[in-house]
Amino acid sequence: MCGRFTLSLDPEELRQAFPWLKIEHPEDLTNQKLLPRYNIAPTQKAGVVTNDGHKKLEFFQWGLIPSWAKEAEIGSRLINARGETLAEKPAFRGAYRRRRCLVLADGFYEWKQEAGSSQKTPMYIHMASEQPFAFAGLWDIWKASQEKEEIFSFTIITTSPNALMMGIHQRMPVILLPEMYDAWLHPGDRSPQDLNPLLAAYPSGEMEAYPVSRMVNSPNNDRPECLLPAYPPTRLIPSTGETL
Repeated sequence: MCGRFTLSLDPEELRQAFPWLKIEHPEDLTNQKLLPRYNIAPTQKAGVVTNDGHKKLEFFQWGLIPSWAKEAEIGSRLINARGETLAEKPAFRGAYRRRRCLVLADGFYEWKQEAGSSQKTPMYIHMASEQPFAFAGLWDIWKASQEKEEIFSFTIITTSPNALMMGIHQRMPVILLPEMYDAWLHPGDRSPQDLNPLLAAYPSGEMEAYPVSRMVNSPNNDRPECLLPAYPPTRLIPSTGETL
């Protein structure tokens, strides 16, 4: 699964990384503490780009609330969606066809079970190039009543792990290659047959992972120190799952 991630860039850095991205009122994003982010947790807002055709940066709540849901609380249980069953699950199948999004990130956390121990070590996974990327996501709009404000929410799609992630967890988020962005953001209906090939694991050779402090366990800790390597510093070897 994917339970925490980062987007530790300011608006100008984000614009440089994604030149096609439309960012309105960038000064407000910093003032509202929407950017940069070092420990984004479920139910919090994060940056997405929807398939509405405008390629605009928006901030939706993490945890999908289907339009038909009776209660918003369902969102806390729908932070991830298994790519293999998107076309079957009622919570996701409509959004899979019509409401897809990119979830912008530059890294994510996963907790590695230590052999012979009940403890889990938080790992930070990112691109070896240290460049930002985009998860494949789905979005929806929910409204409790006419008097209530609409809630825009999203979920992150997961798939089987690549060689790097196998040493950490049995699932990983779907990271799209840049050349896939346009296909994923197509504004019209797309069939599962068209979309399923996009949901493969990202090449492990382009990624790195290292252990970090357990301060990331608390969503209240949202500061640069979350990204610091734990000591002694180690790096996971993608091909073997061993550490250096």
